[in-house]
Amino acid sequence: MSSPTRTAGGPALRKPLILATVCLAALTINLDTTIVNVALPSLARELDADTRELLWIVDGYNLAFAALVLAMGSLSDKFGRRPALILGLAGFALASGVAALVDSSGALISLRFVMGVCAAIIFPTTLSIIANTFTERRERAAALGLWGAATGLGVALGPVTGGALLEHFSWHSVFWALVPVGLIAIVMTVLFVPESRDPDVPALDVPGLGVSVAMLGLLTFTIIEAPERGWTSSPTLVGFGVAAALLVLFILVERRAAHPMLDVTLFLDRRFSAACGAVTIAFFSLFGFIFLITQFFQFVRDYSPLGTGARIIPVATSIAIASVVGGLIAPRLGTRTVVAGGLTLLGSSFLWISTTGVDVSYPTTIVPQMILMGLGLGLVSTCATESIMQVLPPARAGVGSAVNDATRELGGTLGVAIVGSLFASLYADRIADQLGGTLDPAQLAAVEESVGAAEVVAAEVPGVSAVVDAAFLDGLSAGCLLIGILCLVGAAAAALALPGRGYRGPGAEVEETPAAEPVNAG
Repeated sequence: MSSPTRTAGGPALRKPLILATVCLAALTINLDTTIVNVALPSLARELDADTRELLWIVDGYNLAFAALVLAMGSLSDKFGRRPALILGLAGFALASGVAALVDSSGALISLRFVMGVCAAIIFPTTLSIIANTFTERRERAAALGLWGAATGLGVALGPVTGGALLEHFSWHSVFWALVPVGLIAIVMTVLFVPESRDPDVPALDVPGLGVSVAMLGLLTFTIIEAPERGWTSSPTLVGFGVAAALLVLFILVERRAAHPMLDVTLFLDRRFSAACGAVTIAFFSLFGFIFLITQFFQFVRDYSPLGTGARIIPVATSIAIASVVGGLIAPRLGTRTVVAGGLTLLGSSFLWISTTGVDVSYPTTIVPQMILMGLGLGLVSTCATESIMQVLPPARAGVGSAVNDATRELGGTLGVAIVGSLFASLYADRIADQLGGTLDPAQLAAVEESVGAAEVVAAEVPGVSAVVDAAFLDGLSAGCLLIGILCLVGAAAAALALPGRGYRGPGAEVEETPAAEPVNAG
């Protein structure tokens, strides 16, 4: 294994500086997963983007992130975590700057895919660096808690940051803002992060990567296009069928590969599979919620972009608090108790939100709902991540971190696709039922395709605004009901499968050895 480079600062500062660097990198790319959401109404108006295109603008990033993160985790282990982090951050900053210059939804979608590729390089590398720097369990759990707080804050603060920018600038500013943050993270990486790698990592599993990308891409495409094609149409059913066949093929390819990209036998360990499932559900919930709530606040409640972002602060704050607390209490209470409890809080919050009306009070109802949601998500993400990382030794931390990252991004990708598509279907059905005899065909088609276009028609035709608001609430309520039920099912599974108090994992013996030296800590 390569020798670590010298970092700036003395030994007492080395680990905190490394942690600060990777947390900033993680915050940056997770900020980008949601900062665009608050700009969706502006994109709908200025780029004439319909709901399907808005879904792709959000999910193009998530899909590339989820599809490539497994492979990138292994590559960063093999060729060096420090150069991988620098390369990913540089590409991310460049793509963000170019995205700020485009003037069409198609070009923006393409650049969102590029940004997702760069994020797939960055994210598993940050977690791998943590695992190789903090090898004692309690120390690692605390570091993961701060990393989880940075990750959760990035996701939840995206709409806040975007709202503040859109209050004074155009939608281009949400991409310009990411450039200096990425550059600062590059400088910190050069100064503070030591080099570490595992040269024994095998070559990239190209067949496995190809099949997995095809499967995730086809599944996401089928879900997003389903509202327009019809959920029971031949193209939709064939798409789901082929995606399922590709999943089976992926498992077979990985089982037969000498050096698989993903060791699918890991999922035979119910503790590992349950932890992955919990992370997937948590981020399915968060991404689906943010996609809809930013539009609810602006289209239905007529809040400004800044007002919308500020009203999501309770989620960001509670995620940050619960992420840190979860990392501290998991070793004492056990992963099972914390994760199952977090999913229960998360599910309860969404069932509550599903009863929301147009005129619901923000301070007395929406704020408590968001706090409950954030507490649940923070507890789940940190503790389930720590459980996943216990399975593999530090030298292969990139693989474990990549699995964790893939479950996050897969959950987020499917959350936006499924919840967004369910919303689009129910919204369009309600509009067709209520306004089919009132609007001319061109107006009706515009209102069905985009809530932004509905604003224009509502200004011209009396009574349309109330119908659009009711249709929006139908879709929002159905999406939240689906999420709530999924979270409670996940809580039950976590209670049955996750380890209880006292479980140490495969690396416990190493952690208990006083003479053990941290791997590549500097």
